[in-house]
Amino acid sequence: MAGFAVGVIGFFVLAIWYSRIEVPAPSDFAAAESSTVYYADQTTVMARLGVANREIVDFETLPPHVGQVFIAAEDRTFETNPGVDVVGTARALFRTVIQGQQQGGSTITQQYVERYYVGETTTSIKGKIEEALMALKIDTEQDKDEILGNYVNTIYFGRGAYGIQAASRQYFAKDAVDLTLSEAAMLAGIIPAPSAWDPRLSPEKAEQRWNYVLDGMVAIGELEPADRLRMTFPEVAEYRNDDVYGGPQGYLIRAAIVELTERTDITQEQIETRGLSIYTTIDPVHQQAAIDAVAQMPEDHAPNLRVAAMTMNPQTGAITSMYGGADYLEIQRNAVTQDIAQAGSTFKPFALVAALQQGMSLESEYVANHNMRLPGFDNPVRNFGSVSYGQIDLVRATEASVNTAYVQLAHDVGPEAVKDAAIKAGIPEDTVGLESNPSNVLGTASPHPLDMASAYATFAANGMSTEPFMVASVIASDGSERYVHEVVQDRRFEADVMAETSYALTRVVQAGSGAFARELGRPVAGKTGTANENRSAWFVGYTPDIVGVVALYQVGEDGSAEAITPFGGFSQITGGTVPVRVWTWMMAPILDSFEEHTPFPARTFIGTSNIPEPEPSPTPEPEPEPSPEPEPSPPPLPTPVPSPTAILDMVLKP
Repeated sequence: MAGFAVGVIGFFVLAIWYSRIEVPAPSDFAAAESSTVYYADQTTVMARLGVANREIVDFETLPPHVGQVFIAAEDRTFETNPGVDVVGTARALFRTVIQGQQQGGSTITQQYVERYYVGETTTSIKGKIEEALMALKIDTEQDKDEILGNYVNTIYFGRGAYGIQAASRQYFAKDAVDLTLSEAAMLAGIIPAPSAWDPRLSPEKAEQRWNYVLDGMVAIGELEPADRLRMTFPEVAEYRNDDVYGGPQGYLIRAAIVELTERTDITQEQIETRGLSIYTTIDPVHQQAAIDAVAQMPEDHAPNLRVAAMTMNPQTGAITSMYGGADYLEIQRNAVTQDIAQAGSTFKPFALVAALQQGMSLESEYVANHNMRLPGFDNPVRNFGSVSYGQIDLVRATEASVNTAYVQLAHDVGPEAVKDAAIKAGIPEDTVGLESNPSNVLGTASPHPLDMASAYATFAANGMSTEPFMVASVIASDGSERYVHEVVQDRRFEADVMAETSYALTRVVQAGSGAFARELGRPVAGKTGTANENRSAWFVGYTPDIVGVVALYQVGEDGSAEAITPFGGFSQITGGTVPVRVWTWMMAPILDSFEEHTPFPARTFIGTSNIPEPEPSPTPEPEPEPSPEPEPSPPPLPTPVPSPTAILDMVLKP
């Protein structure tokens, strides 16, 4: 009896609740709020990302199959259900409230309510019940064609397209009235995850969903099996980006979106419709310095030369500038986060760190002549410029980036230790070419420029590592916090090892291959790097307050790396030519903007010297032509094709 009474009361409560539910007109939500992306000063606007690509079409003018494919894809009982799937709603309530997992409504009407009347997926019992009651009311107040028409006119299809008309133009360069069954099925299939399942990014998943929709058309009796078998997957147009992505800032905007969607539960649709305030770590002074520095390069370089430049706070991991290319609309690959280039001698400090960890000192010496036969190499190891240095210590070997000295050092500490030091510093374990072999010290691995910044940031922070990030926080339109990045530091190396490492790298600038950076007039640590056959050229440098990377590489017609065409009056492009100059030009205004400068730590003089007995210099073997640094040819770069989401990848993935 008591249960009956509770049921009656519950019924009346729901009835009253239902009677008070008001269904807004579609025009109340069609004009969604744009989101604003800010620079680190939290006032300078980088971009406004909003719903600019929406056009309502008369549903009755569309071919019947346009509506049918959405029924087959999303709600095969649409014509007969009351707007609510009781079982699906109960399951969504359980997963949302009990398990903490977000799950939306299962009918077209519920999706329509959830996405456009309510605003976004709710996580409360009250919200789920309100959604269901609103769906019931809409089903009684609107006929099925009206509901379906409003749904296809407002649903998000990716590529910034809202509604079937905008989607048809973005994916097929035609009006929705001209959509074929195959094309409409593809659009209906990607609705659950339109940005991730874009055929240009995930062709296999897009075709899998396309097949699911067409099979559903057969199941609901709207397509003959024989006709189904004749269907072919449609050709999709290239993604046409909005002008907000034009120029270097397009790489910043895309990187911020990728980081948010990969690291948080914020979707691209919410970014474009929910009026979010997205605060990045990009300092406008630092960013302009990077752009201006690249612009100072001599203009006679090859048109296919790629330049990556960025800066990062080594104490927090905050990315303060990023030059991923001249124009995102032209090349949709971020040179900093997506492209890779052979590291060359920028990898030598990892061998130095490994040696210091094993108890060696900077005073340890090696005979470092040109053209030496050394263990693990079939051919003689050569020094840049064919220079024989005689017996030198590790400071001098680092200053001059001496291959023969560092190959012997890597042999003594072990190639595995060199690789481990690189990984601990911040080089991803899956980096292309990162192997435990004798040549890894010469930089045969091909990291992303962001990876090198992360690794050298660990040196700058005295052995503390932090994850690079670009989005500091996100504030909702009602003022509530949607996301705040948490800085987590992790000790990777002891401070005394890092103090010696930084000292050796300051000598690269004071007396070595990075001498151009002396123009800054203050202590700077860094390392030049040049790949075999000049396929890439680097300078990675830092102070305790800021780390910066500049990398140059040239992409051939087949997408692989090719020798950098000499320019700017240099006979060949090495890390000590153009890269260190761009780095210095970039860092000058950045360092000037700091009110205070943290000094480098004092030397710790750790370790024991291992000075070998003097040996006669081996007779040099004649070589027809010296080459810069490593022996092995680098792996090919990824083909620079349009890739709007890639990275981070990265988000941080590619």
